[in-house]
Amino acid sequence: MQFKHPELLYALFLLLIPIIVHLFQLRKFKKETFTNVAFLKQLTLQTRKSSQLKKWLILATRLLALSALIFAFAQPYTSAVSAIEQEAETVVYIDNSFSMQKKGASGELLKRALQELLTHSDENRTVSLFTNTDTYRNTTVKALRNELLQTGYTAQQLSYNAVLLKATDLFSKNSTARKQLLMISDFQEQKEVFEPNPDASIQLHLVKLSPVNTKNIVLDSLYISAVSPSVIELSATIKSNTATEEAVAVSLFDDNRLIAKTGVTVNNEATAVFSIPANETLNGKVTLTDAELEFDNTLYFSIAQKPKINVLSISDADASFLSRIFTDNEFTYSSYTSKNIDFSMLASQDVIISYQLDTVPNALSTALQNFEANGGTLIIIPSTSSSTASYNQLLAPYGWAMGAKQETEKRITRIQYSHPVFTEVFNDEVANFQYPSVKSYYPLSMNKSASMLLLEDGNPFLAQQGSCYLFTAALAQENSNFTQSDLVVTLYAIARNSLKIPRLYYTVGENTYFDVDITLQQDEIVTLKNEETTVIPRQQYYNNKVSIYTGEAPEKAGIYELRSADEVLQSISFNYNRQESNLSYQNITAETGFSVSHSVERLLTDLKNKSKINALWKWFVIFALVFLITELLILKYLK
Repeated sequence: MQFKHPELLYALFLLLIPIIVHLFQLRKFKKETFTNVAFLKQLTLQTRKSSQLKKWLILATRLLALSALIFAFAQPYTSAVSAIEQEAETVVYIDNSFSMQKKGASGELLKRALQELLTHSDENRTVSLFTNTDTYRNTTVKALRNELLQTGYTAQQLSYNAVLLKATDLFSKNSTARKQLLMISDFQEQKEVFEPNPDASIQLHLVKLSPVNTKNIVLDSLYISAVSPSVIELSATIKSNTATEEAVAVSLFDDNRLIAKTGVTVNNEATAVFSIPANETLNGKVTLTDAELEFDNTLYFSIAQKPKINVLSISDADASFLSRIFTDNEFTYSSYTSKNIDFSMLASQDVIISYQLDTVPNALSTALQNFEANGGTLIIIPSTSSSTASYNQLLAPYGWAMGAKQETEKRITRIQYSHPVFTEVFNDEVANFQYPSVKSYYPLSMNKSASMLLLEDGNPFLAQQGSCYLFTAALAQENSNFTQSDLVVTLYAIARNSLKIPRLYYTVGENTYFDVDITLQQDEIVTLKNEETTVIPRQQYYNNKVSIYTGEAPEKAGIYELRSADEVLQSISFNYNRQESNLSYQNITAETGFSVSHSVERLLTDLKNKSKINALWKWFVIFALVFLITELLILKYLK
């Protein structure tokens, strides 16, 4: 038993006063003389005993009545926790990720959890509540009713550590408060294992919701598997966590027009192949039929005409091999000498190659630096007799310095396969690669630069800093066989990488970027727009292109038009991350520090029972009345 006002119990010491008065009464009996002494003695003894008994009973009833009143004013109660002394704080996390679409015994996991939360929680109790997308601080369930009923599914899922950190931030700094964190989720497996280690002052309660079945078929990815002059072959990868006996229908649409359909039997993984005409713009989507999770049944993609990349070479030597690399179907290639170059042309280029110049004039050096600073890609290839002084003036902004030429033959023996330029060139590392060699090279001192190709002595052969690429040796046939080797494709890859052409599709929530070949006027912007929403992505302007950065926007999958004012530049597709399609769950059992329930209703009922306050003051008031009535009966009837 606990007391709301335990300080009033000190009043019990006042009960000593009537006890002391009763024990030390000052009144004395007077002696009276009667003739019949024997009779009077007997009568006196009986009267005195009856009087003492009556007084003790009256004293006991009065003491009990006063004690009962003191206990009543102290307001006694019983509770499993110290609910009166401690301020209660509650934070609720509701997982609204796509996997919560799965159906449990009573319907979709998320909708059922929200309904039970609204039905069985105290509507007027102050709580803080957050989902993967929204946060509500210090409000009530009643005030959040409409927002909770409209909670939708999202591709953004907080990691379990992020949930604990965010919940801790929502609690106050009051160290004496009784803090409760309720996590409602299906606890799907993530990259990190769920090992809750909350603050010791926080009581963690988990509600692990489980679907009736974990069967799911997912349209996992889409890629171009083959290209010919007339046909593009698209391959869609379909995965399933259980083998399907019947064929799954897979359809290909252009906008809303069905252009192809096929059926596949999925045994863990299958591929559906479609052929579409080449050189056509396509706002497509691939769909399959599956009643389990809806979000992973559609993949949006966009195929647009690839813009040609402008490549300009500045060379005083024979650079004819460059024209064979940068062909007309993908590039617009032009070549000038250092003496007849028109500097006004540089701003319209995507790639400039400084090829085997003996000396880089100051004016050209400044123009090339400005070109690279404004988003262009600069490739520098020295000659066998280059002036290191003029080159170092060009290379100074990149933290590079060329040393004196070394007349030592070296082989190129190392490729940094992880470099973004090489990811589109090599699918895997090549064990028996036929590496080219150089007869002379320029040692390079670097500061925070990436070495893409290295010589056998560890010196860089190709270095990168920002959008500037430097070869440390001449590529002329008399000095190197690089142009006859397979590695010459590096030049093609660098040029292709200079303009980040949009991919088939992007993933919602992932940080990435692409380039748009457009020149905007001052204060002009580009937007992403579809039928439902318009977003302004983060963008950076250069001379002849705009880099678009995606991340938090857009938030929904679909095909978006990239617009400049009223002009549609091209279509960009976004899809949800497929990690939610993996219906594998954490194995969670109750441990010290947290409890585990399997329904919101059960947890809320248990918490109410534990925190229920049974007030007892009314009983003590009744006891006081009973004792007072008992005293009156004693005074009236006990003779």
